[in-house]
Amino acid sequence: MTAHSLPSEIGRILPDLVAIRHDIHAHPEMGLEETRTAALVAAKLREWGIEVTEGVGGTGVVGTLKGRLPGRRAIGLRADMDALAIPEQTNLPYASKNPGIMHACGHDGHTTMLLGAARYLAEHRDFAGTVQLIFQPAEEGRGGALAMLADGLFDRFPCDAVYGMHNRPGMALGQFGIRKGPAMAGGSKFFVTFTGTGGHGGSTPHLSTDLSVIVAHYVLGLQTIVGRNISAFDPAVISVGHIGGGDKEACNVMPASMMVAGTTRHYDDAVKEITERRMRELASGLAAMHGAGMTFEIDWLAEPLVNHGEETDAAVAAASAVVGEAAVDADLPATGGGEDFAFMLRKKPGAFIFMGNGTAEEGGDVGVHKPDYDFNDKAIPYGVSYWVQLVRQELSLPPG
Repeated sequence: MTAHSLPSEIGRILPDLVAIRHDIHAHPEMGLEETRTAALVAAKLREWGIEVTEGVGGTGVVGTLKGRLPGRRAIGLRADMDALAIPEQTNLPYASKNPGIMHACGHDGHTTMLLGAARYLAEHRDFAGTVQLIFQPAEEGRGGALAMLADGLFDRFPCDAVYGMHNRPGMALGQFGIRKGPAMAGGSKFFVTFTGTGGHGGSTPHLSTDLSVIVAHYVLGLQTIVGRNISAFDPAVISVGHIGGGDKEACNVMPASMMVAGTTRHYDDAVKEITERRMRELASGLAAMHGAGMTFEIDWLAEPLVNHGEETDAAVAAASAVVGEAAVDADLPATGGGEDFAFMLRKKPGAFIFMGNGTAEEGGDVGVHKPDYDFNDKAIPYGVSYWVQLVRQELSLPPG
């Protein structure tokens, strides 16, 4: 059986996998609360004769699968399990049964595809070495990768390399994309609060600290950081998404507190340092200039995802073996989205690939994190096949 025949071969177990995906989709769970999903994953792995460890990093699950051929090399395959706090609007028969929570990013599909690969590999152990099947909790900003790493992930489950995958709406079914080096952004949420005396904006504004002036200067000043403190050759983003203070029912009152909040993106550690330092200095300087107080908080949610060279080549080779070279973009443009798999890539060499969720005609172009998004079941055979081929390729016996 060739790699090109894998998607059709996976079709044999596809109905079971679709049923699993729909079940997970109907019962979404937030990060570090994936008790039902984790129990389902563990039960399926045990059913297929795979060694299982539960509770890794909270609700994470790791399945350890050894090939029937001798080999010391081990690779990790990672899928995420958590959902998002978004009310579902798909009207699907398997729509979320948990109000206000849905699988709006396809993690139900990611989990299902890795389960499919686990089942197939357990039935066809024609590889040399060990596969660590990593089912990660809390990818969506709750620190699941860091939690697993802090729980000794790679000490307890050794890996020579680790690989991840994510669906991509709008990319045609049967297509893959990846790039070497920085592929996804690091990012943060920031919260800056300016404080003053407050007061009447009509009769005695001269006796008050006008925080709106400070906020206005701060919002404008943030853009000078990207334009003048960071090289034009280093991508960076600072965006304000919230300005709050006062009450519209008392708009003649100057507020005693105003907040500016937003997000940042970077692809380089030096840019990260400059961004945080200058944002803090700008806020402190404006507050001092106008006689106001200031608090500055920045929460770095993700580091830049940097694909390693050899492992990216391996991912391209595996995907190309399944769908053909023409269907694999090895120089996919970097994205401003974040992914906490980046933390695993800082510990081990590896690569993160995107897989097509389908075009509009294929029913898979609705963007992630939208209330009408749904993972495309037609993508499952391609994702499973990629995982299987990657294992066979990376854990094959050396010549002779």
